[in-house]
Amino acid sequence: MRVLLVNDGVANEGGIETYLTFVRSELEERGDEVRLLTSSVGSKADGTADYVAFGATRKPAQAFLQIVNLGAVATMRRAVREFRPDVVVVNMFEMHLSPAIFATLGSVVTVLNVANYKPICPIGLKMLPDGTRCVVRPGFVCMRSGCVGPAHWTRDRPRYALIDRAVRAADHVLTCSAWMTEQLARHGIAATYLPWPSPPVPPGFRRRPASSPRFLYLGRLAPEKGVDVLLGAFATVVEDVPEAQLRIVGSGPLERPLRAEANRLGLASAVEFVGQADRAQVDTEFEGAWALVAPSLWAEPFGIIALEALARGVPVVATEGGGFDETVSEPSTGILVPAGDEYALADALLAVATRRAFPNHEPEARAATAVIRRHDLGDHVDSLRALLRSTIDARAHEGSSVSAAT
Repeated sequence: MRVLLVNDGVANEGGIETYLTFVRSELEERGDEVRLLTSSVGSKADGTADYVAFGATRKPAQAFLQIVNLGAVATMRRAVREFRPDVVVVNMFEMHLSPAIFATLGSVVTVLNVANYKPICPIGLKMLPDGTRCVVRPGFVCMRSGCVGPAHWTRDRPRYALIDRAVRAADHVLTCSAWMTEQLARHGIAATYLPWPSPPVPPGFRRRPASSPRFLYLGRLAPEKGVDVLLGAFATVVEDVPEAQLRIVGSGPLERPLRAEANRLGLASAVEFVGQADRAQVDTEFEGAWALVAPSLWAEPFGIIALEALARGVPVVATEGGGFDETVSEPSTGILVPAGDEYALADALLAVATRRAFPNHEPEARAATAVIRRHDLGDHVDSLRALLRSTIDARAHEGSSVSAAT
């Protein structure tokens, strides 16, 4: 098959970016021709993207480009003309490429892979301004609740009309978790759940838990990730276990205020902000961790980081709801706490730090293996290829039936 993968901006930092990197490699190993189209925002897949469309990060430009990005339209048209794909798999498109790219696909078979809330939420988080999770359908309520202002809400009317048209015109919609399948169904979008894969563990990886309690956060330093809650909880842990350490790996808009908060809490010697790390550095961090901590306030659509941890023999402390409920189970592979509950999170961290939970710093092997097996990369790509092929065949059969009828 000739497969064109499309994504807003691949920077190999988030779950979608990680997913595309490994899936592209697996498809090519199976003999498929694969091309990648991204926007110019991000790393362009570390420079490996075959087609790069113009993208902007400045809000004045985005206000228009998120409705119709003519540069992305031209790039998509060129990719379809030159590569002539059998199928186009579109992932994120709402932020930089715009829904206008779908108008260029014509009769090309299109599969939409939804792993975020953007098609059903104007801020993409399903989270209210007070930090609680949103459970209502979008509309005027988004402005009334303070999620978006009048200008944003008005601008989004034509944008979401185009997004909705694009979603419903796709030949097939996939999603990353049972949770997201349910969320999309609540918004009238039928999607197929195809378990996202666990990225492969490098052959040289060896678990070497640190001699004293060490916790690891991996991810963006953004409001929805709950790192401020983690710092508050960790301050309680250090009171009882002074030798405990927290390593924060990642970058984002809250890095400076989070550093200031750590200092305010007296955690300067207990918390280290590592910054953005490559895959090798991330594996080194996993080697010594007693547990991965994922304190997200929003309901993660999947939470691939928990899967990565379990595949490396690291227990997980995460918040309830969303995709984490599908990969983390108590007491075998981790501990789940209510989102935003600093005291519950502190109790969970203390249980790990004092060896009341996971005394050997490992999840229960059978339970972890079952999760990893369900998310096997090879099985995922085999299922994806079968679904793409059946979708292509279904379109061809539909076309031949129409021709015969006329």
